[in-house]
Amino acid sequence: MQALNHFSQTRLAWLSLLLFMVFFEACALAFQHVMKLPPCVMCIYERVAMLGIAGGAIIGLLNPNNLLVRILGFAAWGVSAAWGLQLSITHTDLQMNPSPFATCDLFVSFPGWAPLDQWLPWMFQAYSSCDVVDWIFLSLSMPQWLIIIFAANLIALVVMVMAQFYAKPTPV
Repeated sequence: MQALNHFSQTRLAWLSLLLFMVFFEACALAFQHVMKLPPCVMCIYERVAMLGIAGGAIIGLLNPNNLLVRILGFAAWGVSAAWGLQLSITHTDLQMNPSPFATCDLFVSFPGWAPLDQWLPWMFQAYSSCDVVDWIFLSLSMPQWLIIIFAANLIALVVMVMAQFYAKPTPV
């Protein structure tokens, strides 16, 4: 645990998290623009959750030796990963149990101070229904893979937070 505590205080740890999120965002954009799979509203919100994790990584990158900065990075990481997991579970339920009474919104709804769908429509506009299964890999749909990704993020976060309580012992 001391090794993880030390690792969390390095820029490499936070850069690794950021690069993983950039990779997943690049995959999402490749699915949308290269494979021509239109994103739904839940897909866009899941994308925003990934960006929230990336934001937490950027916070941690600023000064990983500072405990307060690490705590803020961990908080952004945790809130975003938990929100993403909840969205992915709901999205999977919409796909596995389609119902005319349980649907997602037709349009994304961002706050007025951050209309991401207007600023970057190529990244944040939804064009599809949430119950459509466009893509399957190893018998799992995209939101099922996102459940794994967000859950793995939460597990990694818990381990890293627990490691914060294992400081290097000071010699007497």
